[in-house]
Amino acid sequence: MPTTLTHSTKKPARTSAKKAKAAGATISTPTPAKTQPIPAAVAAPVRDGFGALPHEGGVTFRVWAPNATAVSVMGTFNNWDTKASPLRAEEGGNWAGDLPQAKAGDEYKYVLQTPQGELHRNDPYARAVTNSAGNGIVFDISDFDWQNDNFQMPAWNDLVIYELHVGTFNAPDPSRPGTFYDVIDRLDYLQGLGINCIEIMPATEFPGARSWGYNPANPFALESDYGGATAFRELVRAAHQHGIAVVLDVVYNHFGPGDLDLWQFDGWSENNGGGIYFYNDWRAETPWGMNRPDYGRPEVRRYIRDNALMWLEDYHCDGLRMDAIAFIRNVKGENNPGDDLPDGWSLMRWINEEIQRRQPWKITIAEDLRAHGGITGDTNVGGEGFSTQWCANYIYPMQRALTTPNDADRHMHEVASAICSVYNGNAFQRVIYTESHDEVANGKCRIAEEIMPGNVENYYSKKRTVLGAALTLTASGIPMLFQGQEFLAPGSFNDNEPLDWNWAEQHGGMVQLYRDLIALRRNQYGHTPGLRGQGCRVFHVNDNDKVIAFARWDGDPQNATVVVVNFANQAHQGYTLGLPAGGKWRVRFNSDWHGYDREFDDFDSYGPEAQGGSYDGYPQHGQLDLGPYAVLVLSR
Repeated sequence: MPTTLTHSTKKPARTSAKKAKAAGATISTPTPAKTQPIPAAVAAPVRDGFGALPHEGGVTFRVWAPNATAVSVMGTFNNWDTKASPLRAEEGGNWAGDLPQAKAGDEYKYVLQTPQGELHRNDPYARAVTNSAGNGIVFDISDFDWQNDNFQMPAWNDLVIYELHVGTFNAPDPSRPGTFYDVIDRLDYLQGLGINCIEIMPATEFPGARSWGYNPANPFALESDYGGATAFRELVRAAHQHGIAVVLDVVYNHFGPGDLDLWQFDGWSENNGGGIYFYNDWRAETPWGMNRPDYGRPEVRRYIRDNALMWLEDYHCDGLRMDAIAFIRNVKGENNPGDDLPDGWSLMRWINEEIQRRQPWKITIAEDLRAHGGITGDTNVGGEGFSTQWCANYIYPMQRALTTPNDADRHMHEVASAICSVYNGNAFQRVIYTESHDEVANGKCRIAEEIMPGNVENYYSKKRTVLGAALTLTASGIPMLFQGQEFLAPGSFNDNEPLDWNWAEQHGGMVQLYRDLIALRRNQYGHTPGLRGQGCRVFHVNDNDKVIAFARWDGDPQNATVVVVNFANQAHQGYTLGLPAGGKWRVRFNSDWHGYDREFDDFDSYGPEAQGGSYDGYPQHGQLDLGPYAVLVLSR
């Protein structure tokens, strides 16, 4: 993410914000400028809402600018005349009017008369822009054929998420970023892999053509270099036709810093801050500049809420992943009460409650990474109400176990604690992964690269990477993969280097391994329902030989799926461990199969027959063969 703010990076002195009570939130309110009489050059507003709102008789424009003395709209419909189309002052600092001559597709900007002079601003609610430094475009959100889209969101215990970056996921021409259409071209592949949810890194308009997306310039407009709003809707529609849900990553912890017309939008600010959309005191400070939105101001709260609901309702997205919400609830992104932002906490709770009320089947995913159970806690008891959250208690212990060079230095008890950890007693309130955009960048690399830098096709690199994949797809939680992980993509993630899809062909066996694991995770063969259940118990931890075994079940613990993991380069024959129930156990998956990779050992493992005699806390046990750095999945 960017770390500097182009407008101002100097932290103002800690001063008391002006305070008032409105809608239960603490707000700082500037004194509105005195308005001037407005000539009746436009008709009264026809439509409610904010932005450019097309209808059969023209376009209604409405903007919040409490410190402007006059506001007009200029565009292609009036030859960019700054005075031809003044808006009327409304209550609450809003300005609105109806232009019969305007239509969808027209370009426009607002012209604000302020004590600081005349300002030309893009619409904060612009649904489309020519580019981040260009003009707004009147956009008709209803002008799209969804082809009776009635997609049913998969149950959360069936979700397998695939995180992707539009610009690099499938870019046929390396000289330009990939588009939403290019993502559509790979939906058959993702469907065949077993993926039923894609999580798209931020795709709202940002400066330039290439970015991770965490520097939103126009939060309501889709990135023009990706194909814009029409291409995005076609992607969502096509994904649904492939049985794949779409979760969009959104950024509310800061806006900008570049090409940001929200900054000092109507000319007012304090302490050289961002004006009406931002905190203007010490609360503005973020790792990305002095650009934190003012979560206490009702108009800003509405702006963010409207944005979240727009993606779910108008664009048919199936969920939202909210970036770095630790910096929404706390200035420093930590758990220090002195830096808490109660208005940020209540804003997230309000948005989640609105989503639950309107579309309860849709998922909200929080990135907090502070192991804070309240993030996914019920709003009725003061929680923020997110459906699930990225889990720090899984990723970091697992990364250490996979990348530690010496087998003797791997700590199996640390791994064991990561496998069954849950929030609020719910296994699916956490998203687990070994790779994400943050964990394979910012000075870090993909797991295979971390294990063997410059040689991801090394035996040890492949073997231990597979351990991480198998655990992610069998442990408690909603599993997530990062683009290219399944075919051993090398190096680290950046927004200039597209995935090399030749690797998918060269490592087709590895892709098949992921396909088989996903099928087991989703119980597609009817043999592993336990992997979709709440039940989880690590019953065998051998820190000497580096072997772990755990059970997952849905309903009856005796009907469990058992996962055995060998974290060492040492095979075992006749290895003894407890079993949750009697009878014959069958091997449903063996990561050591030669078909997955020609260098794998092809160590045959046969399912054990349970024998009487207590072991590992069970009244029966069995013996099996276990290859080096191997994973077995067993069920009866």
